[in-house]
Amino acid sequence: MNAPTAFPPLIRLGQLPRKTRGVVAAVDWDMLSVPEARRLRELGLDEGVEVEMMHRATLGSGPIACRIGRMTVALRRHVGQAIHVAPAN
Repeated sequence: MNAPTAFPPLIRLGQLPRKTRGVVAAVDWDMLSVPEARRLRELGLDEGVEVEMMHRATLGSGPIACRIGRMTVALRRHVGQAIHVAPAN
């Protein structure tokens, strides 16, 4: 009998530790405005994409910087809260 596969817990992109990679598991598109959602899609950020947390502003509501592929992108904190990631293997 095989043990059930445990899925890693999902966390929000803004909670991902610095210099840590994750895979986008889901995006809560309803939390974003239409221009914000369009920008994320234009940058290639969607389910299955690997991201890496690069920097987090010291102020609680400041921006975050993450790497998507070879690009480093600054995102507003609330945009990062709409992106759910699983730790990368």
